[in-house]
Amino acid sequence: MQWIDFRSDTVTHPTPAMRRAMAEAEVGDDVYGDDPTVLRLEELAADKLGKEAALLVPSGTFGNQLALFTHCRRGDEVIVEDNSHIVWHEAGAAAVIAGAHLRTIEGDNGLMAVDAIERRIRVGDDIHEPRTGLICLENAHGNGRVLPLSAMADTAALARAHGVPVHLDGARVFNAAAHLGCDVREITRHVDSVMACLSKGLAAPIGSILAGPADFIAQARRKRKLLGGGLRQAGVIAAPGILALTEMAARLDEDHQNARYLAEGLAKLPCVDIDPADVHINLVWFRFNADIDAAELMSALKQAGFLANPPHQGAMRLVTHWQVGRADIDRLLDVMQRVLSD
Repeated sequence: MQWIDFRSDTVTHPTPAMRRAMAEAEVGDDVYGDDPTVLRLEELAADKLGKEAALLVPSGTFGNQLALFTHCRRGDEVIVEDNSHIVWHEAGAAAVIAGAHLRTIEGDNGLMAVDAIERRIRVGDDIHEPRTGLICLENAHGNGRVLPLSAMADTAALARAHGVPVHLDGARVFNAAAHLGCDVREITRHVDSVMACLSKGLAAPIGSILAGPADFIAQARRKRKLLGGGLRQAGVIAAPGILALTEMAARLDEDHQNARYLAEGLAKLPCVDIDPADVHINLVWFRFNADIDAAELMSALKQAGFLANPPHQGAMRLVTHWQVGRADIDRLLDVMQRVLSD
């Protein structure tokens, strides 16, 4: 069966053009620094993200944790939003790799209030307190919301006043830029470092980018090797990454439009609570306002050829990407209408 996969945008297959680029990629040895395709990708990524330098890493989690490892000293405190990916989905790696601990702030749809951040920045040199080593933001947030540029600017101003660097988990930062209608550099100029995934909605089969100042990336390159992330003939990975940053980044609004179309359809179904205006990117979150038979729903979706993650604590997420079209969405909505109306 040819599955239509709504579980995530990490499930995207490389495009035919990416497969050709992988087969034809010029390669070297990236640990020696002589893989020409990797070098082209890193130069392109640095330019796209508005930073001096960039580094190809295996995954988004690797990139985020490498950033913490490079920015922080052991025992440092990292200020981060409570529902962020770094807190929930990176296996407690900050404690293991960087030796840092996370000081979380409950956000408003992923947005940390600037005064809440300020109250948590350690001022002075009290030997009882950890040092504030880093502030982490996430844009777009995993809840599908995009942080406004004004909030990014306010956080950046506060951080710079206290001499604290800011890292952006920008797994979907190109989605955020598409929603805001701005160049991605208008987002990343407010942070010192940024991680951007190539393997989510941008459809590359593997890889993420860590970008920042040249000296920071030089340190990160050494620590990437320490963590076992030194890459060899990585041009076959970098080649689809180049297409991810060019061709695929330019079409993300199509996924967003499909997500809003899906949200509008869900809003018409029984038992579903969703405000389509809350759908900023390609992540469609909704809640069930009545008891449903989740097992029956998942079985019906699977029988119809759809893959989706089941509801959790009354909430469910569906994700659009380049391999999901309007006809697929209509069929999925028909299945959900039938099950939820029983």
